[in-house]
Order: sequence, then C-alpha cells, then structure tokens
Amino acid sequence: MLQSLTAKLKLVATPEQKEMLARASLAYRDALNFTSSVAYQMGKTYNGTKIQKEVYYTLREGFKLPSQMACNVPRQVGATYKSLRTKLKQNEEALIAGRTKKRYKGLDKPPKFVSRTCTLNYQRDYSFVKDQKVSVITLDGRIKVSYQGYSKHLQMIQSGVAKIGAAKLWYSKSTKTYYLLVSMSVEVSDLTPTDINRVMGVDVGQRYIAVAADTRNKTQFFSGAYVRHKASRYVRARKSLQRKGTRSATRRLVALSRRERRFIADTNHCIAKKVVTPRTLIGLENLTHIRERTKPKKKGKKASKKKRKANSNRARWSFAELHGFIDYKAVLSGSLAVKVDAHYTSCACPCCGHTSKENRPNKGLTFVCQQCGYTLHADLVGARNVALRVLLSRQSWESTGRFSAVPDVSSDEGKAERLSRYSELRWTVDTISTLNETKPFEGEVE
Repeated sequence: MLQSLTAKLKLVATPEQKEMLARASLAYRDALNFTSSVAYQMGKTYNGTKIQKEVYYTLREGFKLPSQMACNVPRQVGATYKSLRTKLKQNEEALIAGRTKKRYKGLDKPPKFVSRTCTLNYQRDYSFVKDQKVSVITLDGRIKVSYQGYSKHLQMIQSGVAKIGAAKLWYSKSTKTYYLLVSMSVEVSDLTPTDINRVMGVDVGQRYIAVAADTRNKTQFFSGAYVRHKASRYVRARKSLQRKGTRSATRRLVALSRRERRFIADTNHCIAKKVVTPRTLIGLENLTHIRERTKPKKKGKKASKKKRKANSNRARWSFAELHGFIDYKAVLSGSLAVKVDAHYTSCACPCCGHTSKENRPNKGLTFVCQQCGYTLHADLVGARNVALRVLLSRQSWESTGRFSAVPDVSSDEGKAERLSRYSELRWTVDTISTLNETKPFEGEVE
C-alpha cells in the first residue's frame, strides 16, 4: 500500500539565489497567463498536447524557460481548464435541477494565474544532493540551496524510504521565503485482521468536532466551542473589511482567510493526532453529499439571525478535512480507517436498537431512548454506533478476506441489508466481548 505525503521544505537561499528563483517563478507565471489566453482562443481547450504544440517554442524563446518547464506549463493550463469545465457542467446541471440560480462565470474570460508557483519534475528540474541541499533549475542554470523541514520528512528523503515525485516551488509573500513542496509516496505494509487490537468509532459534528469511543468504553471529546467562537470573530472582521472595500481592506481579507484556513487545519491535525493510535481500526461516518441532504430551508434575509449564524457555522464545517487527516495518519501509524453508513447513528439506541428522532429531544446533546430509557451524550451514542458497525465490517473482513474502506452505496438492496444488520447490534458487555478481538491492548495484561 502506498501512502502519499507532501513535504514542505524551507529553502535557505542567499540574496543572489532568491533573485534567480524570483526570475524563474515570475517567468513561469507569465508563461502560464500567456498559455491560458492561447488556450482560451483555441476554444477553451484542455488538451495539453494541442496547447503545447501551439506555445512550446514561444515559451522557450520568449520566456526563456527550460525545456521541461515549457512542457509543464501547457499541462498545468490544460488541467486548470478541465477542472473549470467540470465546474461549469455541474453548474448547468444544478440550474436545470433548480438547486441554484447563479451562473458559473469561471470560463467567461481566460483564467489568470497570480501565485508565484512553478511545477518542477524530480531528477529533471530539481534533485537532492549532499549536505542537505537541493539542486533547483533556474533561467540561469542550476543552483544548490540548503533546505530545512520536518525531521521525519527529512529522514524519509535522505534514507530513500520515500518515493519522490514532482514538486512545487512556492513563494510566501508574508515571510518572503521560498518553499519546495515535495510530493512523496511511502510504502506501508498491508494489514490483516489479526494485526488489529483496537476498534474505535468517531462521530464528527459542529458543537463537538469529534467524539471517539472504542469498544472498551474509552472515550475522547473534542469540543468545538473555541473554534466556533474564533470563527465568529473572523466573520465579524470579514464583514467590517468588506464594508470598507478599499485595496488595503482587500489585502487584509486575503490574509485573514489564510489565517483562518491555517487555524482550522491546525485544529484538525491536533484532533487527528490524538484520535489515531497504533494497530487500530477506526470507523468514520460516510458523509458524502451531506450538505445537499441537509440543505437549510431558509437562507439569506428570509432566515432569522440565529438561523443565519447556524448556516454560517454549517458552511465552515470541515469534516472532510478531519476525515482525511485521520485516514493518512492512521496508515502511517499502522492502523486503518474505514467508513460506515451514517444513517441513524445519533438517533438509534445502542442498547435496545430503538430508532427514532424523538430519542434526541429538541435535537439536543442529550440522548434519551423512548423505549428503554437509556440516557447518554448524543455524540457519544453516535460514536458507539459507529464502533459497532466497524466491528461488523471487521467480521466480514475475517470471514471473506476482503476489505472495503467505503460502503457500497450503488445498490439499494445491499444498503438495506446493511441497515437491517445494524439494527440488530447491541452495546452490551457480552456482545462486545464476543465481537471484539480477544487480544489485549499493548501494555495491558489479560
């Protein structure tokens, strides 16, 4: 199994080297904008080969780009046009279905590239050399620049454990520093059911970003109160800057959005790091298309102030990023993440199986089963139900030898069968001891 990573290396360049890197990155950006206008005139084509035939010699002679860079530019422009065409097609389908009234304007004019970022191919445009230096191509030839980075990433690069791919040379305006974003692939050994000694379910939400529970009643709560409070501060600051509308306010808005994005990513990283433990089968809810399924009835001026705030918090809910962080951290630590059906995880009683929306009075955080009276934190109930469903997936893995990381939602019959099996699961000591692996945790004694 291959796990993809991105190593962020800080280039410790001299003033002369920075000048050479600046000329190369600016020429690459200008070449991207020129190629974008040509592709637009060619009927907004995304065929990289056709674009390359049209602009290659101009990029070589007019922009003085090396041969490999002159090949990378049309590929990048073609990929950009392809993604924009996909968005345009999705917008047309949404207009026909009545899901939106806004027309996508991304291809009304040639896309403009602003960032000073250029793509480099490994062993052609850049390569790692001795004394922790990297050889990078520029318009004036190659330069050897020292670099710094995360110790584990540096160890992977220097030891040859990681398979190195393409990289991006990126310039940070705030720190006036160049970075090399290197894509790597690490070989990870495949797991078997006998390698797993812990089963955990993770329920994600907005009031509590994540609640984790394993089959031995160990729980973890990660409150989202501070995150929502800080997000509200960003919203107020953004509104104030948008009212001004000046150029300095626009620059401040860009910086603010980047700061907010870094804050959310850091929060999700910290949560994922605490959730993931070695040799664990981690269950995550399959929340694909949840925003469409839970579309708010009232938006904008029609909604109340409280509802607008709730819609704003819902729009910034970054559950997919958290799931992604848990997934790749699990693989690197010798664990595995699996997605299960998210149906009724927070309104089904884990003890008696009674499923009803009335089990959560006023959609609050208290779960009260209307049949057996079982009372618990609603998100913890969801985490336990996810853990039970993961145990069921593990049983199928052991019996069939096949493992699916994502449930098959293409068949209604298969989905109905899974939901029927889920309704039979019970969170009791006898059931858990039967379903769970008999092997103890590391450090525990039987």
